[in-house]
Amino acid sequence: MRGVQNEEKIVGVLGLGIFGERVATELSEYGCEVIAIDTDAAKVQKISEQVTNATIGDFTDIELLRNVGINNCDVVVIATGTHLESAVLAVMHCKKLGVPQIVAKARSLMFEDVLYEVGVSAVVAPERDSGHRLASKILRNKIDEVLRLDDDTSIIEFEIPEAWIGKLLTNLDLRRKYEINLIGQRSERGENLTGINIAEPLSEDVILVGIANTHTFEKFDYLGQL
Repeated sequence: MRGVQNEEKIVGVLGLGIFGERVATELSEYGCEVIAIDTDAAKVQKISEQVTNATIGDFTDIELLRNVGINNCDVVVIATGTHLESAVLAVMHCKKLGVPQIVAKARSLMFEDVLYEVGVSAVVAPERDSGHRLASKILRNKIDEVLRLDDDTSIIEFEIPEAWIGKLLTNLDLRRKYEINLIGQRSERGENLTGINIAEPLSEDVILVGIANTHTFEKFDYLGQL
């Protein structure tokens, strides 16, 4: 779920339970345009000042989806995991409206199978923290993988930002700017890690691996500031 920079991403969130609210608010914090829909006026009011467009309505109504701009979304998150019929209708409507990526919440393997059958891009489980994980995947620009070592520290694999290409590591001052210490590089995912020659300019065709302050480095990546 990567591609355009965050300031260009438009994400629809259909359903504002714990999961949907977490996805919508976290994406908004990092500059995504968020269109949120729920039938519950209180839930819509709760996040109305945090998202681009919060609408009270039934997201199984394709005309409502069209009117609020779901057809302009890069990603739509169908955040209801209890009503399979509603989720399926929402998936079908989003596909008709040309949404390129559709992610849906599922409470069981049966739900998951049905949702994949009707064409979702990905399914997420309904754990409380999965909203944060999904938001992170949508927000990523250069980050490929994150292996968390503790609450603050992770091993992070990422593509080289354009601004770093052709420059020497010694001139980038990465530890101070981004709180990351590079430990190696790969030519592609899955290959063995090799060392980085600090005397050679960085090449665009490698993946960098480093130990980082998770929150600091993810924030720079999510905001497109690497």
